[in-house]
Amino acid sequence: MSGSETLARAYPVNTLVELTLAPGNEKVSGLVYCTDEISQAIVLKKSLVHTTLSSEVTVIHASSVTKKRIIDPDKEGKAAEEIMGTPNYKEELKLPLPNVNRRALEDRERRALRIAEETFSKINDKASVEGQQIFDKLLKACNEVEWRGNSILVLKEIRVDPPYTADSCSLIKKSGGLDAHSLVRVKKIVEAASK
Repeated sequence: MSGSETLARAYPVNTLVELTLAPGNEKVSGLVYCTDEISQAIVLKKSLVHTTLSSEVTVIHASSVTKKRIIDPDKEGKAAEEIMGTPNYKEELKLPLPNVNRRALEDRERRALRIAEETFSKINDKASVEGQQIFDKLLKACNEVEWRGNSILVLKEIRVDPPYTADSCSLIKKSGGLDAHSLVRVKKIVEAASK
């Protein structure tokens, strides 16, 4: 592949290929299912015979390809039939790829980014490993947990200060009859997580 040639151009979708990979000169063959320029990945699909699985998918980094051979289904029918898993491979090669719903993909991406941002907001790189572990346990049990500097704020009414022991739990806001009960529960969780 030349430096300016894209993977999509070098490995067209729905093309049968045999690739030689470094190290060891291993040969893999399949139908080019897709390519990804960012990760420099080539995805090959090979139908499986005698199994309930429909196909084997192989992801290959483009830099590991030392040799590429395009298989012409008209001239190499046996190889094409083996890769496609059916004697009717020519019909299958003519089938168009399914349409991709761009809006659904964008929604999935937005959701994944939101979840990643929420996850990162729960990590305090200034806290000790033990402190982060206590935070994670409290988050699972109480759901409403956040970092305030190096202190952990639970249910907006209990603070757990370093060194994150049961003795370092304190009530910061009295809002009702559940305060003492919540404090006892948080202390038990911290104590169990500290062991």
